Amino acid sequence: MRLSLRALAALLAYPSAALQPALPEVRAALAADPAFAPMLPDLDRLIAHLGGDLLDTQEEYVGLFDRTRSLSLHLFEHVHGDSRERGPAMVELNGIYAAAGLEPRPGELPDYLPMLLEYAAVAPESGAELLANAVPVLDLLHARLTSRGSPYAAVLGAALLFAGARPGTVAVPEEPDPTPEELDAAYEEAPVTFGPGADPAAECGTDVIAAKLRAATRRAPGVPLPTPRRPVVRHVASLGQG
Repeated sequence: MRLSLRALAALLAYPSAALQPALPEVRAALAADPAFAPMLPDLDRLIAHLGGDLLDTQEEYVGLFDRTRSLSLHLFEHVHGDSRERGPAMVELNGIYAAAGLEPRPGELPDYLPMLLEYAAVAPESGAELLANAVPVLDLLHARLTSRGSPYAAVLGAALLFAGARPGTVAVPEEPDPTPEELDAAYEEAPVTFGPGADPAAECGTDVIAAKLRAATRRAPGVPLPTPRRPVVRHVASLGQG
């Protein structure tokens, strides 16, 4: 278990009362991993921020990641959105997690970045490979969070370091935040068919999932990102729990 990656997952998930008393343990796990030393000052800023008023941090999280389509933490949103390809990819990713003894929490989608970081904590080599294929998305999210002055950018920067990349290679187009009316329209989504055989052209294995993540490199700057699903609220248990 690479605890530093689990610590990153905890910092990037929905803030909870259970997380706040675990913040010293989270910080210790990050400080013990020399790979994240360059990002530690920025991670300290986020840790201090998350130790503040819980309702404020929860409201901020929802505003950033659940109500801002360009900041979605569901990686497949940035690759193929709500197309039928997403269903088989989700099933395959769940299979990768199951092989490592992991299972997403109820209501949690497997392409949720904190879940992928938790997988990387258990299987660092293959986790690093998957994250390396997602570098264009991670870098774009890092740049957008940095442009907003958000301390959450530190986690994306650390994830990029783990994936063997450096932040700052993606130009960020200016995009207005959606209005409440636009959000309501975005959440009226078409159903996604899951399971083998749902779409023969979309069948995928681990290599195909990696290829789909790499496909984000071909997205031109300024092309609108896919519409988001309804936000998933995830309460993170203490880092020290199994």
